[in-house]
Amino acid sequence: MTTQADRLGDELREREETLAVAESCTGGLLGARITGVPGASDYFDRGLATYAYGAKEQLLGVDREALDEHGAVSEPVARQMARGARDTADVTWGVATTGIAGPAGGTEETPVGTVYVGVAYAGPWGSGSSYATVERYEFDGDRDAVREQTVDRALADLLTEVTR
Repeated sequence: MTTQADRLGDELREREETLAVAESCTGGLLGARITGVPGASDYFDRGLATYAYGAKEQLLGVDREALDEHGAVSEPVARQMARGARDTADVTWGVATTGIAGPAGGTEETPVGTVYVGVAYAGPWGSGSSYATVERYEFDGDRDAVREQTVDRALADLLTEVTR
């Protein structure tokens, strides 16, 4: 059976593109899923588990102001995480996950299960084609279920961007 990670690997390898991931709520699960595919070293550069605010700031260049104003579980932070993964690794694609897996930590505005997935593309220098997108999701289930759904969604979102 071909998985999303297999399809993603095939697409990246065919295009000779590379990938780095920055994970918060998934804590390394996304990188593990990607590197579970034989030959992932052809396209996978690195995975960063940037769980704490300081890690996001130091390793990915996320603005302290964005963290203070919006919190780690937000569109601006997910966008900066994806860009930071892409730019610090100097790869074609950066993908980021940040969210509240639970069982605690949610609010009325941002309930448990709220996740943001960011995808950033590095176009050729001078082309003006670089961009970053972010999607917000609300998943149901326990902590493990939210984390697994986040990984599935991040792979799907990345695959959609790579093949568009």
